[in-house]
Amino acid sequence: MSTPAREALDRHATPWLFATALATTAPHFMHQPPWLSTVAGALLLWAVWLWWKDLRLPGRWILIPLVGAGSAGILLEFHTLFGRDAGVAMLVIFMTMKLLELKSRRDAMVVVTLGYFLLLTHYLYSQSIPTGVWLLTAMWLVTATLIRLHGGPSSTTRDTLRYSGLLCLQAIPFMLVLFLLFPRISGPLWGLPADAFTGKTGLSDSMSPGSIAQLVQNADIAFRVRFDGPLPPRQKLYWRGPVMEQFDGTTWHLYKGRQPAAQLESLSPPIGYETTLEAHNQRWLLALDAPIALPAETLLNGTMTAISQNAINERKRLRLSASLDYRFNLSEDPQVLRRNLALPASGNPQTRALAAQWRAGNAPEAVIAKALALFNAEFTYTLQPPLLGLHGIDDFLFETKRGFCEHYAAAFVTLMRAAGIPARVVGGYQGGEFNPLDQYLVVRQSDAHAWAEVWLAGKGWVRVDPTAAVSPSRIETGIADALAFGEPLPMLIQLRADWIRTLRYRWEAINNAWNQSVLGYDPQRQRELLARLGLSDTDWRSLAIALGSTCGLLVAGLMAWALYKRPERDPVVRLWHKALRQLARRKVDCPPWETPLELARRVREQHPELAEPFQRVVDAYLVARYGSTDKHLKPLRDAIAQLR
Repeated sequence: MSTPAREALDRHATPWLFATALATTAPHFMHQPPWLSTVAGALLLWAVWLWWKDLRLPGRWILIPLVGAGSAGILLEFHTLFGRDAGVAMLVIFMTMKLLELKSRRDAMVVVTLGYFLLLTHYLYSQSIPTGVWLLTAMWLVTATLIRLHGGPSSTTRDTLRYSGLLCLQAIPFMLVLFLLFPRISGPLWGLPADAFTGKTGLSDSMSPGSIAQLVQNADIAFRVRFDGPLPPRQKLYWRGPVMEQFDGTTWHLYKGRQPAAQLESLSPPIGYETTLEAHNQRWLLALDAPIALPAETLLNGTMTAISQNAINERKRLRLSASLDYRFNLSEDPQVLRRNLALPASGNPQTRALAAQWRAGNAPEAVIAKALALFNAEFTYTLQPPLLGLHGIDDFLFETKRGFCEHYAAAFVTLMRAAGIPARVVGGYQGGEFNPLDQYLVVRQSDAHAWAEVWLAGKGWVRVDPTAAVSPSRIETGIADALAFGEPLPMLIQLRADWIRTLRYRWEAINNAWNQSVLGYDPQRQRELLARLGLSDTDWRSLAIALGSTCGLLVAGLMAWALYKRPERDPVVRLWHKALRQLARRKVDCPPWETPLELARRVREQHPELAEPFQRVVDAYLVARYGSTDKHLKPLRDAIAQLR
């Protein structure tokens, strides 16, 4: 006799399994190589076609080579069978292959189990609101498939989905309790070896012509900021990143050696703010110039860049403060000044000659003014500058005169160094867009910017933004107003109708609330919540006790509710079972499948002393059970009393 696990699969339940496989694997097609998505889709269609035509499923001599070929393809693609991408690829391909051997309920249960597990893997790629909605819907479908496998063909699709939805709703309290009380761990959910940081964008630690212009075409959010007080003027919002001091004639690089500590003097009241920084796999915090208070495990390096001890590979929420007016390194180390005067031994002769001409008889401030006047008079701000040749700075200054912020910053710093003024390039972001719905300033990758710093005796390092001389609107109102129509800006930046902007504000405010309240629920916020609940000193043991107690109360509540909602049993049936218990005490076997008349006949044969009183019970039961009123209950009670 076959066990339930070996029972043949109901043909009408198979489409539920196809839907489960499609719902749990489809989003991964955006992350998998095209060939793998094509193979998985083909296997799924093959399984559907075999079911539709009621054809025989392929044998092991076909399935085993398919498994080997799929595993070999994944190994060749990812060079491993482990890790995030390779592991998910294996699950996807095995899910679709399993559909080709659906013969028993056990095979169907494997598909359902794989479906539940695949739902978890989607959070390795995205933790957004649409992903959460999709996975909740898919979980509803997978649970409905599980119910359908055990409910049989008598259950309608509507009833199955309704029952699945009810079970999912009952799980919500447990989900919330686990979310709030389960011990949180530090570190990103997607932090797996080898491929954890793929797809992260942001500022690089080097700059060459076109590097920031390419980043500006990305509308992704770099970070969000919420100020404690009024929003500072836009032209003051310089978010400092890498400071590049070494130049090889084409590319600017960070200086990797040790630097003296920064000497920062604040000249204005501090401005407090909270920043939510997206993962960019670099160490800089993109703090507002000039940072005067930093969170723990961060420091201010010699170039006034706020640095974290570790790379930012997960979303972080940080408290900082800044002074918008400051003086920085009034007395600079001579070695630092020499480094910021260095230029390649040759190259860009016209630039060097112009700088030498300016330098003769002019103070540094006058040289700076001449350079800014040059940019203001003849240059154009564009994301599509012409290509530059061997002497890139000369080509830009004297021929093309078209460029983006990195062109102007690089050319300005080269002019200053050639004129004997220490200067360097600073990368970061400028400005941002204020969302009035949640009061956050949103800084995007499209706000990426490069500017210059010069060192002046008695003033220290002073910010000079040559882009402001070419296109003041870039600093005052934003990049969309600074560029001509047709420049390759992201569609999100170009569409500036009021209703579109309002929709974007609402969606980004919802996303920010999701990030802050759900994805940002880290160990620190969990401790703060528990402290408000009176659990100030918590460790994993106290959390386990609180979690177990709360879940126990929830289970008790659900049981009480189920008992309360339990349908009341027919009083006639309840009295009949009372009579059967009386017989059981007299050693009479009463199987549930035996009819009352058949039981009465057997009692007469095996227990004659009980025959007459039990016959009266049977007669009264049949009249009461199939009668039309409740007045027959009393004779049944009297008959059972005489049976004692």
